[in-house]
Amino acid sequence: IELKTMAAENKADEAATSPTTKKQKTMVEQAPDSEWPAAWLMPDGDCENQKAKNMREPNVPVTVAELKDIGICYWKLDASAYEYPVISVPWDPKDAVDPKLSQIRDDRGYSYADIITVHPDKLPSYEDKVKAFFEEHIHDAEEIRYILGGSGFFDVRNKKDEWVRIHIKAGDLMTLPEGIYHRFTVDEDDCIHAMRLFVGQPVWTPFNRPCEEHGSRKKYVQEFLEEEKKTEG
Repeated sequence: IELKTMAAENKADEAATSPTTKKQKTMVEQAPDSEWPAAWLMPDGDCENQKAKNMREPNVPVTVAELKDIGICYWKLDASAYEYPVISVPWDPKDAVDPKLSQIRDDRGYSYADIITVHPDKLPSYEDKVKAFFEEHIHDAEEIRYILGGSGFFDVRNKKDEWVRIHIKAGDLMTLPEGIYHRFTVDEDDCIHAMRLFVGQPVWTPFNRPCEEHGSRKKYVQEFLEEEKKTEG
């Protein structure tokens, strides 16, 4: 009887320290809807001034649910509470002293980071670079940006292939899924200070639209768009 009791106690101890139990760590939850950045539909046609807000008349807001539905993730951090270099390529994400940023880094496996400042005085060939950022493209990996200062716009395609403009500012940490059509620009303040994070070695290669046959685009369509097509059918 004593042996059976001891065996039962040992099993209970093992269960308490089993891998399943260890995996139940606290993940940093995404920001509540009220903290997400403002987003809206852009007018159809060419964008004459990429740095302007470019809202429809009347404005058509895009909800957090709609952003999540196309794969956008978002966290709100306090960028002003910590100091970061103006430019650092690379920047070791292990140097993060913000506990929330460190937890997100660990949760999502970000092993590389760099810090850039997009500003006429900090980025050579500024206007050419800003125009290049605004070419519609995809990446073959998730895109992660943590805004340390300044502001700008991420434009992403929704399920109707319309442009959604997201106004990002200091403290915004946002991820775009692999394969989503998107583009980026500073706003009319002409300055954004941002951290780029990456899993493994960074690959910043853009694949300009059209690239429907690219593996990353097919992956995105299968995960986020095909279900919509089935529903419409």
